[in-house]
Amino acid sequence: MLRYKTIPVTPFQQNCSIVWCDETLQAAIVDPGGDIELLLAEVKQRQLTLTQIWLTHAHIDHAGGAAELAARLDLPIIGPHPADQFWIDGLPGQSKMFGFAPAATFTPTRWLFDADTLTLGRCTLQVRHCPGHTPGHVVFYSAEAGRAFVGDVLFAGSIGRTDLPQGDHATLIASIVERLWPMGDATVFIPGHGPESTFGRERASNPYVGGT
Repeated sequence: MLRYKTIPVTPFQQNCSIVWCDETLQAAIVDPGGDIELLLAEVKQRQLTLTQIWLTHAHIDHAGGAAELAARLDLPIIGPHPADQFWIDGLPGQSKMFGFAPAATFTPTRWLFDADTLTLGRCTLQVRHCPGHTPGHVVFYSAEAGRAFVGDVLFAGSIGRTDLPQGDHATLIASIVERLWPMGDATVFIPGHGPESTFGRERASNPYVGGT
């Protein structure tokens, strides 16, 4: 079964998640935006074997620590979709603009596309391409665990912003309705910021996508 621990990192309090297979203790880190030592301490405390880095998208608070973590532990960076290459290229500038620690560019070991799968120990997760917040945004879904790691596509009571380069509101709404809702109302999602919620709760009450 897939397990996870979410740890807010960076001044933006971005929800970085450590996910692992509870049989093999193989682990991945989803969106290591920064605070690498904090994340590695959690991995060590739980006696996990970190094998992969997964990225939902390439904004600084989600991807700023990826290159450093990959270099230190010789880990593959998996994701996002190649449409976010320009955001990866801009990481050094993003770090300066927002006062983050210097962030290096990188080339992902593997780009992700809609309907791809990820394997972690004996756990398999599905990949969904969900553009709108960024053009290359992806989400990770475990049907077995009933959990989805959605980055900045959807939040409890809100949705991702679309006013940044190559963001698009209509595309984001379509991603939520066409790619997230079919995962089922009972699915718990872990957003890039703020508390968890369920797709059913957001369909009923979220002012941006309620009733869709």
